[in-house]
Amino acid sequence: MLNPTELPSSLPMVSHWIGGRPVPGGESRAGNIFNPTTGAIAARVPFASDEQVNAAVAAAREAYRGWAATPAPRRARVMFRFKELVENAADEVARLIAHEHGKTVSDAHGELARGLEVVEFACGIPHLLKGEFSENVGTGVDAYSMRQPLGVVAGITPFNFPAMVPMWMFPIAIASGNTFVLKPAERDPSTAVRLAELLKQAGLPDGVFNVIHGDKQAVDALLRHPDVAAVSFVGSTPVARHIYLEGTANGKRVQALGGAKNHLVVMPDADLEQATEALLGAAFGSAGERCMAISVAVAVGDEVADRLVAKLSPRIKALRIGASDDESTEMGPLVTREHLERVRGYIDTGVSEGAALVVDGRTVEVRGGHRGFFLGGTLFDRVRPDMRIYREEIFGPVLVVVRVPTEDAAIRLINSHAYANGTAVFTGSGDAARSFAAAIEVGMVGINIPIPVPMAFYSFGGWRSSLFGDHHIYGMEGVRFYTRMKCVTQRWPKSSTAEFTMPVMK
Repeated sequence: MLNPTELPSSLPMVSHWIGGRPVPGGESRAGNIFNPTTGAIAARVPFASDEQVNAAVAAAREAYRGWAATPAPRRARVMFRFKELVENAADEVARLIAHEHGKTVSDAHGELARGLEVVEFACGIPHLLKGEFSENVGTGVDAYSMRQPLGVVAGITPFNFPAMVPMWMFPIAIASGNTFVLKPAERDPSTAVRLAELLKQAGLPDGVFNVIHGDKQAVDALLRHPDVAAVSFVGSTPVARHIYLEGTANGKRVQALGGAKNHLVVMPDADLEQATEALLGAAFGSAGERCMAISVAVAVGDEVADRLVAKLSPRIKALRIGASDDESTEMGPLVTREHLERVRGYIDTGVSEGAALVVDGRTVEVRGGHRGFFLGGTLFDRVRPDMRIYREEIFGPVLVVVRVPTEDAAIRLINSHAYANGTAVFTGSGDAARSFAAAIEVGMVGINIPIPVPMAFYSFGGWRSSLFGDHHIYGMEGVRFYTRMKCVTQRWPKSSTAEFTMPVMK
């Protein structure tokens, strides 16, 4: 953090959103928001104090009873209006995302579209909350179940999807009758506040949705707070593990989605042109800053590997790298200089470990002469499983090629990795695809689809170190996470006598 006296006095300060209105923060604890294309500081973001976190939770708690008692169809109508408002403001919000994150405007539009799919799903909440009913389970006895909200819930979201990942959480949580406190990433926080404004415009009562900015202090305050019933998180595995352990130790329900190292297996019978194009988009879209980015190409056989690398190399070198708001840009900058240096460090490590550096993104020419946080696409070949560039999540535009002799060897390789978020196989064989999908131990699988992010009516989540908790995110898993089951057994007897044995339905 820079000393506030060293900063231009004209920088705007992002506000918290508490109780249905913007709440300013102070300069005593604040961070910088950069424009990744230029590298310049664009704004400041306040880091919430414990008192401000408490105020957000108190506003949510105050709003909870009235909102939970609101009929589900009325809650759904707010989601319908919110969806329409976001669609009308899509270009404005997409440009805000691109300005603070660095991804292209077209990519930001895609992010919004995937987030709105979950809003559409949440619009069906009256149906999704239906329970079950059984008549006459015993003589004159009926039984039924219902799903009820938890109370105040919180979401802690990453920088790479400042709109989509929050929309994986709060639409279902709010439609289910909960109230929500969002702690977005401090690197690109403005989108969260804009979404809060649109929710208010859609008719959401004050206090149902709140936004507080901050660092670890704000996160820990949410994890400790006795009035927060559940926490959703998406981010790195070390932080996901911390969120899960601290949250559950404090009696909270937790879903914490962690890191990834997603593989794409190229079989000998795959269409190499399709596989190449799929790898380019999946590895270098959004500068690789996606939890579902493909960062490992697993080539089955040396012949496949040689042909694949030969096709990838010139295409990676020709990637159009430039400003995020330039419509011709294919890949924009990384989010911050700190993250840029981290990814560059992994490239240095790969070279020192002995991997074959085929395309070096450290020497990149940026279209337009911008001097922001740019790194070119990078390709390594002949990467071994013991190398750090294979084992660890790089979260940047770095693709590594691992060579294996058979499909079974590819499956063993993937199943032995610590991360198990998503994987894909490209093949022309239905038998090979079916055996791969059955044997692979990963949460999301694509067959001739490089980024198998499920639709909103399914659910998103990985296995092993990619997920901590019992529930995947959004879809019916999201409904189950944000509600709890209650079962009612009822009888309306004319008279009764005391029973001292275990009650049995007769």
